[in-house]
Amino acid sequence: MRQVFLDTETTGLSPENGDRIIEIGCVEFVNRRPTGRNLHHYLNPQRPNSEDAVRIHGLTDEFLADKPLFAAIADELLAYLTGAEVVIHNAAFDVGFLDEELRRIGRAPLREHVAGIVDTLQLAREMYPGKSNSLDALCKRLEVDNTSRTLHGALLDAGLLAEVYIRMTRGQESLVIDGLDGEQAAATAAPIDLRRFELPVIAATAEECAAHEAVLADLDKASGGKTVWRSAVA
Repeated sequence: MRQVFLDTETTGLSPENGDRIIEIGCVEFVNRRPTGRNLHHYLNPQRPNSEDAVRIHGLTDEFLADKPLFAAIADELLAYLTGAEVVIHNAAFDVGFLDEELRRIGRAPLREHVAGIVDTLQLAREMYPGKSNSLDALCKRLEVDNTSRTLHGALLDAGLLAEVYIRMTRGQESLVIDGLDGEQAAATAAPIDLRRFELPVIAATAEECAAHEAVLADLDKASGGKTVWRSAVA
């Protein structure tokens, strides 16, 4: 199965009010393993960043001024995403921005190009109800190293999300070890007749029995004769 872990950075929080995508990062996995065939673009949003957004991602208007427009990379992005299951943290946010960018250039919404969309925020809320489920919180909970994440970055965050997702879903997609072929998996999953095995019974020595009795006597004495095992045995 081909999965693409995707993240975006934006000029603000509202695509409906004209905020735009300024960075897209994608990390590709096939059969739950990274392929190294990633996709990353900075984009010129044709509008100023909000101050709050710059504090989060650090991408200034000056840095973005000579970057390509979304329209220039749209074909490459859609070709890359086509047929993949796209995994996004808080998918409604990123999909909302991507759909608005696609609408501007007369293209169909994201869901019409991909095999499906998985929202890891929704998945995390089901797995860890009542807890913080931000990407940073999940990294800490699942022991994913995010010490390099001093600012948000789309490609970095997509890579962290991939590690988080793999750990969140470990064992849920298969009951056999990753990497086994069909014949090996069938052999691994075959039931084992335990009647074929003779389990050795090792009896305690006289010295071990005496030491055990001494411990029980001490416990009985310490409890004032209130222990129950003597009466249960009797």
